[in-house]
Amino acid sequence: MLLPLACLHGRVAQCLTSLLVLAEPLPRPRHGARARGAAPRSTEAAPAALSVKMAAELYPPAGAAAAATATDIANSNAAGTGRKASPRSPPRPAPAPPPPAPAPPAPDNNNPESPNWQSFHPTLRERNALMFNNELMADVHFIVGPLGAARRVPAHKYVLAVGSSVFYAMFYGDLAEVKSEIHIPDVEPAAFLVLLKYMYSDEIDLEADTVLATLYAAKKYIVPALAKACVNFLETSLEAKNACVLLSQSRLFEEPELTQRCWEVIDAQAEMALLSEGFCEIDRQTLEIIVTREALNIKEAVVFEAVLNWAEAECKRQGLPITPQNKRHVLGQALYLVRIPTMTLEEFANGAAQSDILTLEETHNIFLWYTAANKPLLDFPLTKRKGLAPQRCHRFQSSAYRSNQWRYRGRCDSIQFAVDRRVFIAGLGLYGSSSGKAEYSVKIELKRLGKVLAQNLTKFVSDGSSNTFPVWFEHPVQVEQDTFYTASAVLDGSELSYFGQEGMTEVQCGKVAFQFQCSSDSTNGTGVQGGQIPELIFYA
Repeated sequence: MLLPLACLHGRVAQCLTSLLVLAEPLPRPRHGARARGAAPRSTEAAPAALSVKMAAELYPPAGAAAAATATDIANSNAAGTGRKASPRSPPRPAPAPPPPAPAPPAPDNNNPESPNWQSFHPTLRERNALMFNNELMADVHFIVGPLGAARRVPAHKYVLAVGSSVFYAMFYGDLAEVKSEIHIPDVEPAAFLVLLKYMYSDEIDLEADTVLATLYAAKKYIVPALAKACVNFLETSLEAKNACVLLSQSRLFEEPELTQRCWEVIDAQAEMALLSEGFCEIDRQTLEIIVTREALNIKEAVVFEAVLNWAEAECKRQGLPITPQNKRHVLGQALYLVRIPTMTLEEFANGAAQSDILTLEETHNIFLWYTAANKPLLDFPLTKRKGLAPQRCHRFQSSAYRSNQWRYRGRCDSIQFAVDRRVFIAGLGLYGSSSGKAEYSVKIELKRLGKVLAQNLTKFVSDGSSNTFPVWFEHPVQVEQDTFYTASAVLDGSELSYFGQEGMTEVQCGKVAFQFQCSSDSTNGTGVQGGQIPELIFYA
């Protein structure tokens, strides 16, 4: 016998309801799992929860199910007979979407409780960087720095061994270190952290205050890429005030390229380098090497002054009273490397002779050496330093003069230039009068991006020829490669003078290539093709 459609529909609902009741209950999450940072067991619970939701939507509770079934049957019959069915009740509004889950906390380098942190850092480099200076999974600790200023740094043996052959031998070699704490008193904590950060993430963060200590750490643990980065940093920050200190360190670290760059600066800017505070910080062996340098571009009276400054600083380091006797004691044989007899008589009389560091016999003999025909033997070198030979970059192919062609009257002649390697601009070569001997007052300047790097207000005398006449800055100025600088001159004197023509935009001077372009500062007609400032005088 066939059952009515409503009864059949009710039987199916009851059977499905029984099956759902008999289904295995959902596993309950273990207490405290989320508090401990464990991931929810969504992969196991999701299918059963989805089935329950679908069944609840298809088969609501008994009263509601019967009403819905009757309505469906009525609508079906109405559709079959063509009679209009009663309208269905409007559907319930869709439930509001659940609020978005909060973003997972970004794990920092000492937050091992961050849940599922691996998922939020897709690359190996990112995940590895999170382990830098992190206690999570750390299997070794370093006590870095001297006693009283040491810092405890966590690390991971595998990462360090992969980045350094020294650490590999320390942890996995035949004489592997078994202690959980390793003391490193000779490395600064900040430098050690820079070393570790590079080994964990390939990132290099160098600062002027720690770069030398970082170079020491990179050398000690044989990390050549970091050591090279330190050397490059030092080369770019090299200047007269730190050249002597860097020379001392470059010799210690056996970095010949850095040593050569230091000598370039010291030779060209010797006075600034030797009178800097950094010169007083070098060791005595480096002091002796510098004082014996033949290429120093400096007066000997300045060398003597610098040596006395170093001796005073050394007395302080050794806790000695600052007396002439103690200064002579700490200098030792270095005093006899100063070429005192090459000073002028006036320089010696006003300087070294009154320093009290020389004995009476030495002072007497040096005065006789200056004045007597029969000169006594001296323990000091007698030959003057050769210094550096200045080079000249001439930018015009010819020169000329015409009546009333070139007037000055306080106007500025200016030109821009750039070089392809570091040089030191010592002065400018200028044209003079074309109508006989004449004297000029002149103000010369060297600027970069509008900032005055050097200037000098002086005079020079021209002899009426087309030669150039040098005008010097007080100190040579370090000029970096691939950067435009502006050289300017304001002259006051004879208005009829020579001027250059057939100017060149590029000039090769030995190993240095100069490039020229017009300057907006020029208000007197000087440009690339012609005008004043025919030469740049430089050391390289």
